[in-house]
Amino acid sequence: MKLFRFLKIAVLVLLLANSCKKDNQFVIHGKITHAEGKTIYLEELLLNSTKTIDSVKINKNGEYKLKGNTAIPAFYLLKLSETKFITTLIDSAENVTVNADFTNFSDDYFIEGSPGSALVKELNAKLAATRYKLDSLNSLNSIYMNNPNYEQQKELLEIEYQQILQDQIEYSKQFVVDNPFSMASILALFQKFDEYNYIINDLQTMRVAASALNSIYPQSEHVKSLYAHTLEYLKSQSNANAQQLISEYGENSPDIALPDTKGNLVALSSLRGKVVLLQFWASVDQGSRIMNPVLVEAYKKYKRRGFEIYQVSLDNNRIEWVDAIDKDELDWINVGDMEGSVMAVRHYNIQEIPYNYLLDKDGSIISQNLKGPALDRALSNILK
Repeated sequence: MKLFRFLKIAVLVLLLANSCKKDNQFVIHGKITHAEGKTIYLEELLLNSTKTIDSVKINKNGEYKLKGNTAIPAFYLLKLSETKFITTLIDSAENVTVNADFTNFSDDYFIEGSPGSALVKELNAKLAATRYKLDSLNSLNSIYMNNPNYEQQKELLEIEYQQILQDQIEYSKQFVVDNPFSMASILALFQKFDEYNYIINDLQTMRVAASALNSIYPQSEHVKSLYAHTLEYLKSQSNANAQQLISEYGENSPDIALPDTKGNLVALSSLRGKVVLLQFWASVDQGSRIMNPVLVEAYKKYKRRGFEIYQVSLDNNRIEWVDAIDKDELDWINVGDMEGSVMAVRHYNIQEIPYNYLLDKDGSIISQNLKGPALDRALSNILK
């Protein structure tokens, strides 16, 4: 009797386990032309390695079918070789179709039944297009090098090059904002222009994704890694800038002395006695231009209470700089050397624009990167 009861319990456990397995099981199938007889692999992308989940030979009609199990969205490689693979983002119970041709397997494929994988494809396609544009400009630069008017052409190419970079940065940041609860945002955060340069170097964007994903996928190793990295980065950034300024320059806010639009040298230290927003920007930067109306509103509201703005331009083109000041109606102090204001940028460890520091009447940094309502709240508390 006891043996019968034990067997009954064991069978129930197995049934429940199989039920859970089926609930979490996903299937990837489709057709790959010109790949008959080749083996296709399904590999899970772990933090520092990959793990083979399934494999199958593609039949004479180019058809295949792979299976796996996951309780949460996870990254997988659909792989024919070390150079031919497709990155997917699969959720539990998804029935995914992936069709492709062997020749252009990684770049030109059809995918259906997996919203996460569609987002991954979109991200990779955008970055591939950006890299193609950048490579084309580099090729043009090489062609023009021996031309008599090379310097002029080089300047135009550099402007276009920077615009392409900025477009990709804005796209990637907006992608995370639009898809904060998708694991695809993790891919967006770790994409690079090249071996050394991440596309997104923005703490706020990292925080948006880390916070959102941690709230619904706290068990994911990828999310854990992102969340821990973001917390560490946040901790270091909250202290690093001010501490660096104090240790390297012996003061809380290094002085800046740059020419204004009329060529007059204006020092940041000349504004002691006022609450100053030290703002870094560029006329060609869309984010900076969007921020300017907010600054205009704050300046009108708090100017008479002892508030001043010292805006440092990272521009290289004086005409564009002055034109933007006129169009955006910027009535405060605007300075720049038209060579990127490199020393000022370096002294204040500027990694992105627009970026600002709020200085008290003694010139000490009291806050940083204030935007919108946060800036208004800070000023209303200080300038009562």
